[in-house]
Amino acid sequence: MNNLLKKVGLSARLETEATMFDDFVLGRILSQAKHIYRVMTHAGEIKAEVSGKFRYNVENVTEFPAVGDFVMLYRADDATGHAMIHHVLSRKSVFIRKAAGTSHESQVVAANVDIVYICMAANYDFNLRRLERYLGIAWDSGAKPVIILTKADLSPDLATQLVELEEVALGVDLLVTSFDDRTALKAIKDQLSTGQTAVFIGSSGVGKSTLINHLLGQDALETGGLRNDDKGRHTTTHRELFALPSGGVVIDTPGMRELGLESANLTQTFTKIYELAHQCKFNDCQHTTEPKCAVKAAIESGELSQERYDSYLKLSKEAQYEGLTSREIEYVKLNNIYANIGGMKRARDHFKKKR
Repeated sequence: MNNLLKKVGLSARLETEATMFDDFVLGRILSQAKHIYRVMTHAGEIKAEVSGKFRYNVENVTEFPAVGDFVMLYRADDATGHAMIHHVLSRKSVFIRKAAGTSHESQVVAANVDIVYICMAANYDFNLRRLERYLGIAWDSGAKPVIILTKADLSPDLATQLVELEEVALGVDLLVTSFDDRTALKAIKDQLSTGQTAVFIGSSGVGKSTLINHLLGQDALETGGLRNDDKGRHTTTHRELFALPSGGVVIDTPGMRELGLESANLTQTFTKIYELAHQCKFNDCQHTTEPKCAVKAAIESGELSQERYDSYLKLSKEAQYEGLTSREIEYVKLNNIYANIGGMKRARDHFKKKR
């Protein structure tokens, strides 16, 4: 009965959870245009929107359905108007970013993802600091990040770039592809077994849609060649989910040159810095003027670049303090300072004395 849904990633866990909702139909969000969703159900593709009750009960915009979500709907067809989404099933992973512009709202890029393919071109788009940002959010999502370096044939110095990537993305799979070399496609197909979902993210024009077209075996997505300035043309305008003929599911996304942090897993993104910090003489070392600081020593010896450490400080501050009140920021700072002697308890005691 759910063969169509299994082609788009339905798991046994979600199928069991869906049985808790009598008189509703299970579906997966394929795409969204404003408030209208394309949803795959056991009976085929339909259009739907959230119910009034669902909208009323939502406390955060990230609770609304997003591409990749499994939802419970009223009606298996939309013959008499849009079907209604009444519930979003529990997510095993969710990729969230700060919405672009001046808004402080968060935005769900994709849900229930197993792999995040971070696409970065080897020409104009090569940017290690932006890659660190992508990795922090990817690790935080609960999915596994994989880096795809595209347009390797246009690289000014591919060997140097690969060395730099190894330092920034230690332990992360790296796939390299170019116009005349599609060996990375086989690796992607091998990673994406039946039932798994991957999202492709990266700046506009790096080749995400081209890769997905090759995986699909057809030109399902519009692609753009290089402009006169060697930059790719922006083509994808919305997020969309596709089932691959070889098994697995992929989600294409619009280009994201700016990626605001909602939260980030910096422990896995900057593993070396955390390992060095444990070697400092003092547990609460701030890596500034303290003696026998392993982090400072690594920077001075060239083992750790100043640029990478500065990036860590920037992302750490952004992930911790973005959107917090001054009192909450002080709380976080105190927790960091007192981490070696009581952590949160010491910070709470501090605030009790101030009341």
